[in-house]
Amino acid sequence: MTQTPTGHSPAQGQARAQFTVPAQHPMVSVLGSGDSLLRVIEKAFPAADIHVRGNEISATGAAADVALVQRLFDEMMLVLRTGQPMTEDAVERSIAMLRATENGTSDGQETPAEVLTQNILSSRGRTIRPKTLNQKRYVDAIDKHTIVFGIGPAGTGKTYLAMAKAVQALQSKQVNRIILTRPAVEAGERLGFLPGTLYEKIDPYLRPLYDALHDMLDPDSIPKLMASGVIEVAPLAYMRGRTLNDAFIILDEAQNTSPEQMKMFLTRLGFDSKIVITGDVTQVDLPNGTKSGLRQVQDILEGVEDVHFSRLSSQDVVRHKLVGRIVDAYEKYDTENGTENGTHKGARDKRK
Repeated sequence: MTQTPTGHSPAQGQARAQFTVPAQHPMVSVLGSGDSLLRVIEKAFPAADIHVRGNEISATGAAADVALVQRLFDEMMLVLRTGQPMTEDAVERSIAMLRATENGTSDGQETPAEVLTQNILSSRGRTIRPKTLNQKRYVDAIDKHTIVFGIGPAGTGKTYLAMAKAVQALQSKQVNRIILTRPAVEAGERLGFLPGTLYEKIDPYLRPLYDALHDMLDPDSIPKLMASGVIEVAPLAYMRGRTLNDAFIILDEAQNTSPEQMKMFLTRLGFDSKIVITGDVTQVDLPNGTKSGLRQVQDILEGVEDVHFSRLSSQDVVRHKLVGRIVDAYEKYDTENGTENGTHKGARDKRK
């Protein structure tokens, strides 16, 4: 998309830019069905006057706003050229990335188009991609480092993206197996009294990992892969005493590991393996008096070569928009009241 001169002069103190959408891109792909994408842009830049005539789009307003609108349409065109459609969510995230670069809260090394067009895995008719800058950097870190920690609130894609990278590594023969593990800790409930075998008792803890696998692989192939040991899903206690070679290993819900469990798990690393550890340090479900291994390990391993900590925030939540607002609301409440997740820290400290 190009900026072209125009014969109409903007008011004093304002700037004007005009863009031409190439003929090969239908305007509906740029503006959205029923102009839904255009409405997102207009809402984000209420002081700018945006007009569409044919395949011409013009923006008039403050120079900073017009420059951002121009960059936004340029980035949208780069995404559309790859054949990937733009969505309202993608437009909103693109605007957020551009503004973060503009106000200095991001180093701006990656553009919205680079973030939104990075394919991780194509499966069952859809492609898994990062949706935010921090998610892209998390995915890139998994490629570059042997051990990566993905730390952030619920809904930021920590586990899902790690699972996609694991399946990608398996399919490209970078590893021979995938090992998925979680500590079997109740989230406030007590489930031990339920009837059933040990497998039936621990299965609910591992269900989210199965759900992600079903999104990324043919469901009929999963039992065969598990039976052959190519994919293993097991509670963390089953890792003790093992050396895990040629594997992509994911430890999920790591905030519920004790320091001893975290050390035990990290020292399972074998040759030609990669470890991704995910967790949310604001949702610790350990019994009273037990410290969180995920909290402690950040102080111990920060700065160690080939170990990387990726930290995600409410801005990286890819669930319902309300989830991000809930995370922010809890953080604000805790800051104002000296609490943690709405509970006084004196009561929570015993659980860390």
